[in-house]
Amino acid sequence: MNLRLLEYFVAVARERHFARAAAACNVSQPTLSAGIAALEEQLGRRLIQRDRRFTGLTDEGRAALPWAQQAIAMIEGLEHAAELAHGPLTGTLRLGVIPAAMPVVGQFARALAEDHAGLVLSVRSLTSREIERGLAAFELDAGITYLDHEPPTSVLAAPLYAERAMFLCHRDRLDDCAGIGWGTALSFPLCLLHEGMQNRRILDDHLSRKGLAVRPSATADSYVALLAMVEAGPFATIVPDTYADIIPGGGWARIVPFDDPLPPSRIGLIVLDRAPIGPLASAALATARSLTVLP
Repeated sequence: MNLRLLEYFVAVARERHFARAAAACNVSQPTLSAGIAALEEQLGRRLIQRDRRFTGLTDEGRAALPWAQQAIAMIEGLEHAAELAHGPLTGTLRLGVIPAAMPVVGQFARALAEDHAGLVLSVRSLTSREIERGLAAFELDAGITYLDHEPPTSVLAAPLYAERAMFLCHRDRLDDCAGIGWGTALSFPLCLLHEGMQNRRILDDHLSRKGLAVRPSATADSYVALLAMVEAGPFATIVPDTYADIIPGGGWARIVPFDDPLPPSRIGLIVLDRAPIGPLASAALATARSLTVLP
C-alpha cells in the first residue's frame, strides 16, 4: 500500500476540507482526490463521505483512521531510527504546549538544542485536551501540560515544575503589599482564561473547595491578551508564577502571592506510551528528564 495515499486520507480527516488537505500535502486537489479514490479502491470501502465537498468520514473511514495514523507514525519512526544509527537526529519535533507553560519553552528549547543540534523545534499553543488528541493522532511528538488535574492517559511523563498562582494588577490599583486575600482579589474586575482552558478549570475547582466562585468581567485563551487588558486597566488577573517571573520589575505591574495560596499544580512533558517510542519523542523525554526548569 502506498504510504502517500494514507497521508492524503489522514490530511483530509484532519483538515475536513479537500483544498486545505491538498495544500498541507503540497499536491493539487485533483491529485489528492485521485489518491483517496485509489486508496478506497484498494480497500474496497468508501472512507470519506463527499458530495463535491467533504462531509465527514464513513464508519469504515473512522475505523481505518487510527491505523492509518499509526502506520504513518511507524514509518516516520523507522526513518528517524535508521538515520540516528549513522549520525545525529534531525527532523522537526512537534511540541504542543499549554498557554500556562509557555514561559518555560525557552529553557526546554535551549536544552533540546544542546542535546540535538540538528532538530527543529515546532511549538504550538494548545489546550491540554488538544495535546492529548494530537498525541493520540500522531500529530504531536510531545506535549507540556498539567499532570495531575484531569491527568492525561496512556502517556509517559517527565515532571518539570510546580505551578503556583499569583495575583496581578496594575500598580495603580493596589498599594505595595506582601500578599492578598481571596476576598479582595475576587472583588477586582477580573480577566481570566475561559473555561475551556485547564488552568481556569483548576482555579474554579480550588475556589469551589473554598466556597468561592469567580465571575470574570472578560475572558481570553491567551495570557498575552490578559496582560494587555490588565496593563490598559481596569482589570486584574490570576497568572502562573512563571509569567510573574518574566514581567520586568519596576514597571506597570503589581504581582503579589495569595495569603492562602492554592495547592501547586505539577506541569511536565508527556509523550505517547507506546513501544517502541519514536526517536523524536524519546529525545524530548530524555531532555525533559535531564532538565530542572524551576525549583
